[in-house]
Amino acid sequence: MSAEPKLDATSSERPIGVFDSGIGGLTVVAALRRTLPGEKILYLGDTARVPYGGKSPETVTRYSKEISDLLVAEGAKMIVAACNTASALAVPSLALSYPVPLVGVIEPGAAAAVLATRNGKIGVIATRATINSDAYGKAIRALDPAVSVTAVACPLLVPLIEEGLFDDEITRTMLRRYLDPLLRAGIDTLVLGCTHYPLLKSVIARLCGKRVTLVDSAENCALAVRALLAPSGCLSQAGHPRLDVLLTDSSEGFLRIAERSLDLTIDSLGIRELGK
Repeated sequence: MSAEPKLDATSSERPIGVFDSGIGGLTVVAALRRTLPGEKILYLGDTARVPYGGKSPETVTRYSKEISDLLVAEGAKMIVAACNTASALAVPSLALSYPVPLVGVIEPGAAAAVLATRNGKIGVIATRATINSDAYGKAIRALDPAVSVTAVACPLLVPLIEEGLFDDEITRTMLRRYLDPLLRAGIDTLVLGCTHYPLLKSVIARLCGKRVTLVDSAENCALAVRALLAPSGCLSQAGHPRLDVLLTDSSEGFLRIAERSLDLTIDSLGIRELGK
C-alpha cells in the first residue's frame, strides 16, 4: 500500500482498477463486488502474457507498471494488484510513486493466516515467483515470529485453471502432490497464495480435510480495500455498479469461467494491446 494514500471524496465515483495476469484476479473482483456492491470496477487481465509466476522480477515489475499506468489513465481511483506474483515483486516499489493508492494481496492474506492458525503451522501454495520471493513468509513472520511457514510452489495449477479444469482428475492429482508435504508438516492453516486458486477452493478443502483452514487472499484483499476507501469518503454513493473488462488477448473461456464460477456480470469487454 502507498505510504500516503492519495484519496479524497471527489474520487468516489471513479472505478477501482484491478489487474492480474489472466482470469485469476476475477476472484478478487467477485470478492470486491460482494464487499463493495456499489463500486465501478475496471479489470485488466493480461491474457497475452499469462502466467507471471515463472517470469523474472524485472519483467513482472515492467508488466505491472504498464498496466497500472493504463488503469490510472482510465481514471482509476486506486489500483488493486490482484496477482500474488505482482504483489510480491512489483507493488512494494511501484506503490511509492503512484498518484493513487496501489495495494496487493500479500499483507491481507498474511494477517488473516496469523489470526486463523491454532498450532502456529501455516502452509502457503503459490506460483514459483511468489514462493521464491518469500513474500508470505516475511509478512507472516513480521506479524508473529513464532509461526512456522511451509511453502510449496505449484507451477502447473494456473495453466489448469486457465483451461477451466477445476475438478478434473489431472488437477486433483497435481494438488495431492503439492499438498502432501504441507499436510505432513502438520499445518492447520493454508494460504491460497495465488488469486487463481480460490477457483479450486472446494477441491482443496476436500483434499486438506476439516482440520485445515483455508485463507482466501481474494476475500481478505477486498476487506482491505474497503478499509482504505471508507475513512477517506471514497466509497461510491451513486449506486450504479458496473464491471468493465479489458484483456490483452482474446480468451474464449474467460466469460464462461467468470459467469459460471464467480457469478459475475460483465458490462463491457474489450481488447487492449500492451508492450510485449
